[in-house]
Formats: sequence, C-alpha cells, structure tokens
Amino acid sequence: MTQEWKPSHNPWLIALTVTLATFMEVLDTSIANVALPHIAGSLGGSQEEATWVLTSYLVSSAIVLPISGWLANRIGRKRFYMSCVTMFTICSFLCGLAHTLPLLIFARVLQGLGGGGLATSEQAILADTFPVEKRGQAFALYGMAVVVAPAIGPTIGGYITDNLDWHWIFFINIPVGIISLLLTNRMVEDPPYLKERSLRSGPIDAMGLGLVAVGVGCLEYVFDRGQEKDWFGDPSITAFAVVAAVVLVIFVFWEWNHEDPVVDLKLLRNRNFGTAIFLQFVLGMVLFGSTVLIPQFLQVLLGYTAERSGMVLSPAGFMMMVTMFLAGRVVGKMDPRLLVTMGYIVTAFGLFNLTRLDLDVSFGQVTLWRVYQVMGLAFIFIPISTLNYIGVPREKNNQISSFSNFARNLGGSLGTALLTTFLARSSQVYQEGLANHVRPDGRIYRDYMAQTQAGLMRLGQGASTAAQMAYGRAYRQMLRQASMLSYKNAFFILSMTILCLAPLPFIMRLPPKAMKAPADAGH
Repeated sequence: MTQEWKPSHNPWLIALTVTLATFMEVLDTSIANVALPHIAGSLGGSQEEATWVLTSYLVSSAIVLPISGWLANRIGRKRFYMSCVTMFTICSFLCGLAHTLPLLIFARVLQGLGGGGLATSEQAILADTFPVEKRGQAFALYGMAVVVAPAIGPTIGGYITDNLDWHWIFFINIPVGIISLLLTNRMVEDPPYLKERSLRSGPIDAMGLGLVAVGVGCLEYVFDRGQEKDWFGDPSITAFAVVAAVVLVIFVFWEWNHEDPVVDLKLLRNRNFGTAIFLQFVLGMVLFGSTVLIPQFLQVLLGYTAERSGMVLSPAGFMMMVTMFLAGRVVGKMDPRLLVTMGYIVTAFGLFNLTRLDLDVSFGQVTLWRVYQVMGLAFIFIPISTLNYIGVPREKNNQISSFSNFARNLGGSLGTALLTTFLARSSQVYQEGLANHVRPDGRIYRDYMAQTQAGLMRLGQGASTAAQMAYGRAYRQMLRQASMLSYKNAFFILSMTILCLAPLPFIMRLPPKAMKAPADAGH
C-alpha cells in the first residue's frame, strides 16, 4: 500500500505551496544583507555589531539543518514544516518591531531556527509527491525560487530601505507566511510510511542533539567570523575551532553507533548519496562564493551602490529560471550524470571568463559575464537533487533532504570564508609586488604624477598640496589594482576547481530501468 500512495491534491499545487515559503526565506536573507548599514545606524550599533544580524541567523539555521530530517520523522513532516513556517513568520514580525540591536539579534536566532527547517522539509515533500521521472521538473520549480529570490533580493532590499524603512524588510514576510500556512494545511499531507514511522519512534537522542548543536554552531561561527578576527591569531576563534573539532568527532562516533540517530551518517556509505553530498558541498562553495565576490568587487572597487550591484545579479537569476526549466525537462530523458558534468564544464568556463574583470568594466559587460557564469548551475543542481534519492529507502527521504541542504550551506559558509581570506592575503602580496615595480624615475610614473598634479592645480590646489594629493591618488590606484588582481585570481581558482570535478558524477550509479516503472513512483 505504501508504494501505491499518491497525494490527494494535484502535485503541482503542492509544489507551488512549499516553494512559496522557500522564496520567502531566501528572499529575506538577501534583503537583510543590503539593509545592514541602515540597521546599524538606526539602532546605534557599529557595522561589526550589525553583522551579528546575519551571523546569528546563519548559526541557528546551520544548527537545525542537519537535525531537521530527524525532527520531521519524530513529530510528522507536515506538523514540523508548519511549525517552521509559523516560527519564521512570527519572528519576522518580532524582527520588524525590534528597536534595540540585542532584541533584533535574539529574534533573528529564533527566525533562523524556523528558516533552517523549511528547505529540507520542502525537498522531502517534493520527493514523496512526485514519481522519479517527474522529480526533475519538481526540483526545477523549487530551484527557481532558490535562485530568483537572492537575485531580486538586493534590489528590493535597496528600494525598501531607501524609500520606506528597514523594518519593512521583515514585515513583508508576514502575509506570505500566513498564505503559506493556509495552503500547506489544505494541500500537504504525510504519506502513510511517515505516520507509521512516527508511531514507532524510540527514545530521543538527547546526546546527539546537544553535540550537533554545539559542534555545528561553533563551526559556523568560525567560518563566519574567522577572517574578520584574523583566524587563529584570535583566541576566541581558536577556542571555537577546537571545541567544534572535538565535539564533531565525538558526534560522529556517537551517531554511528546509535539505533535512532539524529543524523544518519551511515547513509554516506551509499555511493550515489555520498558522491552527491560532496558535489552539493562544492556547489554551495561556488554558488555562494561567486555571489559574494561579484557585488563585493563592484561596490569596493567600482563604487556601485548595493542596489546597483544587485541589479547586476538580477538578470543572471532570471537566466537561471530558464535553465532550471530546461534542466527539469531533460533530466528524465538523458543520463543525469552527463548533465552534471556538462554543468560543471559550463560553470568552469563562466568563472574563467570572470578573470577578464578590470577597473574599467562596464555595467552591461559584467552583467553579461555573470549570466554566462550561472548558465550551467541548473544542470548541476537538479540532476544531483534527483540522484540523491536513488537507492536509498524512502523512509530516509527526510534525512537525505536535510543532509543535502546542510552540505550545500556548509560549503557556502566555507567557500565564502576561504575566498574572503584569500582576497585579503592575496591583495597584500600584490601590493608589495606592485610597489616594488614602481620606479619614481620611470617615464610612465612621472607622466601620471605630472598629469594628476596639473589637473589638481587647475582645480585651484596649490603646487605642494597638489603634489601630495597626486601621491595619495597613485597609492589608492595601486591598492585598487592589487585588489583587482586578487579577484581575478579567485575566479581562476574557482574555475579550475570546478573543472577538476567534472568527471566525478560518473562515480554514481544510474537507477535501474525498473525504477522508472509506476511501481517506483514513490521511491
């Protein structure tokens, strides 16, 4: 009977219902990034203190991600999902009402606990709602929300903070959350196997819950604050890193031998799933890392506003909508491993193309290059999301979804931390190199200084002041050149890393042809 279960409502209506909450959660994250300076100024905090508005959310959502599959099995997936939507919506309201920074950070911690459980439940719901041959299209719809929300988030966030008030970036979640709850209550249902599993649940693995919360929370803090605090040069980062390493090692041994583990690590023995987790991890590094690098380059070196740099990313989001649709249509008609390999190759060339960035690049050119860079990502995301579930018992669908999302988010945190560190360290090396090649008696340098000084004197500056200002401009130009070279190198490293991964999808097995029969529609 379990194999023959089908949802009572149209599967596509269910997909739209769960995608709505995804869109809300991802949009809120990208909007908050833009509003940080306004939040800091309004609440009387420093820029560093205001970054806790982001860090607190990331840490709490990272903690709940790996355990959300277990929680969904324990209390019922629909109940868990609706609880997450409710918590996220209520805490969005509290964030909007906050008039002190500590209160806002506290509300963001609770909001992250709700938001972290949404994506994992949604993917598991889609996996159970659609048969194998249609999962690609379902994940394509889900993927559209994941990529469109961060693409339009900075633009919407910039408009709201400039024309209304930063509180409204949280208030806009409330009507979406209410609609999502009403639709979920009516459309979504738990399949029979989940109801039976919740009745058979044993004692709560309190030790596992405590270990994963402490270990993942400390690890996320290290990734998020490491570069800002000079990594292991700071005692707090060192302490958190040691605690994370020790606790997570204990966690692995404990969970491996537990009868009903919070995180079923033995799933990694499945060749398809283990490989897919690694590929999801790397996908997170590239997707999150490149999304941070480009607007940072535009704002720091070219002087773009947050809203204008967001407009550079927006067309790429809509391009990914198109490619998500195409990938969803073809994933059931050709070897998904080949699609992933093609996606990696296209992404590698797109990233390599970004090594052509310079200080004179136009708005249109960098927008087009960003579009090229994301064209292959859909052909990685959807096939991997589909292959995740091959050869794994359906009662593990919740665990698979939470594992996959955790791997992608952890990859994003690590990728962002490593790239930020690389940019800072590499820029210093290039500064020294460029400074060593500057010859005060060289013709190019003398011409630049003479032209700059003459221009400043025409603007009314005295000869001595103009000379000092010319030196200052030459120094700033050198710093910009050093930073630009660092960005170019970062994109080169990303492109080569991705290219090396292109053959790995063929480690995974294809599903047996029999699995495409109706009998496996819910596997």
